[in-house]
Amino acid sequence: MAMQPMKSIETLHDIEEALTRLRVADPRLAEIVAQSGEVPLRRTEPGFASLASIIVSQQVSKQSAAAIWGRLSALVDPLEPATYLAAGETAWREAGLSRPKQRALSAVAEAVIAGDLDLHHLCTLDEKHAIAAMTTIKGIGPWTAEVYLLFAAGHPDIFPAGDVALQTAVGEAFAFEQRPREAELRVIAESWAPWRGTAARLFWAFYAARRARDAMPL
Repeated sequence: MAMQPMKSIETLHDIEEALTRLRVADPRLAEIVAQSGEVPLRRTEPGFASLASIIVSQQVSKQSAAAIWGRLSALVDPLEPATYLAAGETAWREAGLSRPKQRALSAVAEAVIAGDLDLHHLCTLDEKHAIAAMTTIKGIGPWTAEVYLLFAAGHPDIFPAGDVALQTAVGEAFAFEQRPREAELRVIAESWAPWRGTAARLFWAFYAARRARDAMPL
């Protein structure tokens, strides 16, 4: 399988460098950068806990996700595949995990233990192969896989176009009458390649600056 051809996003300097290139590639982004304040890095360590935190954050508010994550981390310590499975449904319910999230985390844990999902090795692959491997696991869709690769692998050129906050931010930034849906946003984001990972962070920061509310998944 092909390796990632570009340098991963590791530091705030990497983000600043990519923002400079994005402003040249798309001059409209200069004003977005000016309005967004600091664009955060938010890197995580690859592995089960990182992916679990993304699954927990799906389709819930930032506050709810933080509360569930705090309870889950306290009940399952260390948060690893074997300890998660050993904790069982009582602990999962006490943490506040919905049934679909319980099943998704169980499927991930079982796949990791069986050797069918290597969450560290996935971070060395190009996005096409990595996303394909992750989405074979029930409960992991493209958004989850893309967000994991953005923050655990620091992938430089992924834009999770299914993210509602990103859709809203891009729509507002460019004064669209309606926020772009996933397919449309993927087309729009093509013009920001090969720095789409930084472009995604930028629009999350833009969303946060306009609402005083963080929408970045991690």
